Amino acid sequence: MDNRQAIGSWLSGPRAAAEQMGADFGYRGERLGLPQDGPGSIAPLGRRFGAIFVDWGLCMLIAYGLLTGGDLGSAGNWALLVFAVLGVLTVGTVGSTPGKRLLGLRVVSVGGGRLTMPRAVVRTVLLALAVPALVWDRDSRGLHDRLSGAVQVRI
Repeated sequence: MDNRQAIGSWLSGPRAAAEQMGADFGYRGERLGLPQDGPGSIAPLGRRFGAIFVDWGLCMLIAYGLLTGGDLGSAGNWALLVFAVLGVLTVGTVGSTPGKRLLGLRVVSVGGGRLTMPRAVVRTVLLALAVPALVWDRDSRGLHDRLSGAVQVRI
């Protein structure tokens, strides 16, 4: 066996190399007891990115129009605050932000059910820091979701 096959290339990554050698990782969300497809399955990354862009755009509009009086330079800082408040209030009460609702996603507890308000606060603060959201596990959950015991699913 060639070392490139055992290690994997920089294009395919170590997971693809392990799968070629016979490792079975299962589907995303299997370890959490979620279905493979349809409602209740792990939310796809494209929809999640789309939802966060919709939410950020909405927060920028609110900050630009209502809080900064048209000053685009300081709108970004205020938008982050609006984003945090929006995330805590909407995820902690109805389970999804406007962007998530628009794209058919919801944030739930790993055990099922609504995410509690303290967990929603932890999740939102970590998401506002951005770095934890960029670290994923094999179920495509960001570090902010793992630490708050949350998972994003399809509606």
